Amino acid sequence: MIVTDDDRLHEECGVFGIFGDNEAAEKAYLGLYALQHRGQESAGIASSDGEDVRLHKGLGLVWSVFSDPLTMPSLRGMAAIGHNRYSTKGASDLVNAQPISIECKAGKMAVAHNGTLTNALEFRRDMQDKGSIFQTTSDSEIILHLIARSQESAVEDMLRGGLKKIVGAYCFLLLTPDKLIAARDPHGFRPLSLGKIGNAYVVASESCAFDIIGAEYLRTIAPGEIVVIDSKGLTSLTLPPVQRKSFCIFEHIYFSRPDSFVFGEKVDKVRRSLGKQLAREAPVDADITISVPDSGNTAALGYARASGIKYEIGLIRNHYVGRTFIAPHQDKRKLDVKVKLNPVSGVLRDRRVVLIDDSIVRGTTMRQIVHLLRSKGAKEVHVRISSPPITCPCYYGIDISNKAELIASAQQVSDIQAYIEADSLAYLTIEGMLSTVQEPAQYCTACFDGKYPTPVPLEFDKYCF
Repeated sequence: MIVTDDDRLHEECGVFGIFGDNEAAEKAYLGLYALQHRGQESAGIASSDGEDVRLHKGLGLVWSVFSDPLTMPSLRGMAAIGHNRYSTKGASDLVNAQPISIECKAGKMAVAHNGTLTNALEFRRDMQDKGSIFQTTSDSEIILHLIARSQESAVEDMLRGGLKKIVGAYCFLLLTPDKLIAARDPHGFRPLSLGKIGNAYVVASESCAFDIIGAEYLRTIAPGEIVVIDSKGLTSLTLPPVQRKSFCIFEHIYFSRPDSFVFGEKVDKVRRSLGKQLAREAPVDADITISVPDSGNTAALGYARASGIKYEIGLIRNHYVGRTFIAPHQDKRKLDVKVKLNPVSGVLRDRRVVLIDDSIVRGTTMRQIVHLLRSKGAKEVHVRISSPPITCPCYYGIDISNKAELIASAQQVSDIQAYIEADSLAYLTIEGMLSTVQEPAQYCTACFDGKYPTPVPLEFDKYCF
């Protein structure tokens, strides 16, 4: 289980791939920069020059991992895959940084993975019992073992056979000396998009990674689709279908960048609609609307527009503080919010404030923010959350695998309001949330209602390789 210092949800990672460009590694670097929000623990790029697969990865942000000027020339080639990691399964060590590379009977290859496999522990135990040796403690390595054991001859068929055996959320990128293969699970939990720049094809977790390199967005890679890109062009294979799609609604609520296009919709538009719906469901008499930056900004704009309560910038975020702030003494948690968020006294003093955020996990951060607003003269603080209460663990790539992390799993809204010391607290309803997307039946809401779209092992809560 990963418990974060900043009391926020974190998605597992972001992936980027490109085939057919002589500056593939450089463009992968830029793509990872655009996807930095999806993972800040490690980054890596594997490249191919048509004969060999080379790899460089390290702990830290993209710029620091690739700061050595000699790194990029060593990754020369016309194809590359990249990965930003935030660990949900597997320790935060360099050995677990991705892409992961191996050499087997099919030759050299590297793989990058976004998601979580719910039957990985079962496979890992069985493989170890039969003599397999694992390089990492990540569930992502399972697919490489399945490929290595395959009796098929073509790499795409080896991958397809392995994918038929695994369950859970995944977007895989596989790079060989002469191919780039992208695969998305049949439920479609995580987003994966296809683009093009010149004659090169590009794949990425979000379309914002296309914008930074000037690539054109073509389409979403479909749930259960395997896209094979080589010198002949692009071909598509399919996996057996599932009963229904299960897109992660939190991609719209929080994870994806507002300027991205995921699951066939503009994130900014959905996020504004969430705020508008929240204003309809939970109105309040107040003077100003403010947000918890940056994730609450767009929903707050929607709330202000629908409610008529003026939007103001009441909190300034320090963008130069990393995800984990190291304090020189034991009051770390108390310092976290003050270091990362600065209240604007002139905006807050003697005002009745509506505070918009996307979610509440443990409640500790929200409690500190409410105190911070009151310390600067806010007369009332009314908290509004643009998602329903998170009551259940997620097993598909969000770092909540234990109910103990979730204040709403055991407390009523009135109890949470009392704990954070707000004048009022309201969440968006599940029905209201789903009304903001085009295909509501295709979204996963398990973290709100416990209705999981796949079987989940009872011991999953405890498994951390």
